[in-house]
Amino acid sequence: MPQAALTTLAHAIDLDLLEEAYRRTRKGGAVGVDGQTAEAYAEHLEANLRALLERAKSGTYRAPPVRRVYIPKAGGPKTRPIGIPTFEDKVLQRAVAMVLEAVYEQDFRDCSYGFRPRRSAHQALQALREGLMDLGGGFVLELDIERFFDALDRPRLREILRQRVRDGVLLRLIGKWLEAGVLEEGSLVRPETGTPQGGVISPLLANVFLDTVLDAWFEDVVRPRLRGRALLVRYADDAVMVFSNEEDARRVWKVLAKRFEKYGLLLHPEKTRLLGFERPSPRGPRPETFDFLGFTHYWGRSRRGNPVVLRKTARDRFTRALRTIAQWCRRQRHLPLVEQHRALVRKLRGHYAYYGITGNQLALSRFRYETRRVWRKWLNRRSQRARMTWERFARLSARYPLPPPRVVHSVYRLAAKP
Repeated sequence: MPQAALTTLAHAIDLDLLEEAYRRTRKGGAVGVDGQTAEAYAEHLEANLRALLERAKSGTYRAPPVRRVYIPKAGGPKTRPIGIPTFEDKVLQRAVAMVLEAVYEQDFRDCSYGFRPRRSAHQALQALREGLMDLGGGFVLELDIERFFDALDRPRLREILRQRVRDGVLLRLIGKWLEAGVLEEGSLVRPETGTPQGGVISPLLANVFLDTVLDAWFEDVVRPRLRGRALLVRYADDAVMVFSNEEDARRVWKVLAKRFEKYGLLLHPEKTRLLGFERPSPRGPRPETFDFLGFTHYWGRSRRGNPVVLRKTARDRFTRALRTIAQWCRRQRHLPLVEQHRALVRKLRGHYAYYGITGNQLALSRFRYETRRVWRKWLNRRSQRARMTWERFARLSARYPLPPPRVVHSVYRLAAKP
């Protein structure tokens, strides 16, 4: 029975599962508060996993605090905190997440895509595009949750978890991770809310929480009361609603903040907005644009001249990616050209792998152009004597060419699949 509360799950965590969790755990990540690397842990892997299993099952496992670091946010000098667990903690979190994933995957709604097996950001983008095309655009409600991972209400989360999971071992471990605290600049802080970003199990807990707060509410409560059609697409804590009827959109917008406040969450008053995104008409106003998962969505024209929803790299993402390239070129300008070229090829291919979607060719070409310009700029500063003129750089580029833009995720290829 899919909705039954499960009381015995800990038996699924055995040595074989821990070994699989170890295999899936990233080995090159930053170290936690204990300074232990994956290589050091692997020296006595079986003994370490057996000891970890015993402590987890007996209740003697002590969750270490996470080490907090800050990474830049898109579009400005602001930063966001990331929690880095110890390597052993990552392995155990991965094992528990694998067990819980088997429980919740049958419950999660089709509208959620983030951090789920066999689901990706590009599938979310494609579902949103297809929905917009099917509805003829409509009215888009952008949701922006303020500091979601920091503000997540732990008692509410435990209450939601107990609806499906009542195994004492797993609930105790999750409670320890939530209460483990954060080590920052030598001081231990124990926040009363939130789950650390960067924790292996945090994305799953976020999905469990938001499935109740948003997904199930939209599908089971909101949709049956609407006059027109609507859809929801959510990736982790980023979500977009689309309505065919403006009155429906405004009614949902009016009650949305109260729904989130009920669960201890706040919507950003400026970034949560309702906008008109109807199919353009020759004499009508130009539709607005909106951003989702790093892409600006707007109405354009197909090859045959028909109105279609197109996507291009969002301005803040473009700027951030180019800034990263520029900083790398500045710091590594002393490297041999062959090494610089090899690294820049990898970076561009990585950029194309995410932003290479149908309709984004112009932004990809511009990114390659700007990358070449930045590369030349810092090569020009390697020496006071030999100037890197454009003519000389053209000869160098012929020898060390950067990969051309590539559409990796084509809507035409998707349409051709059976």
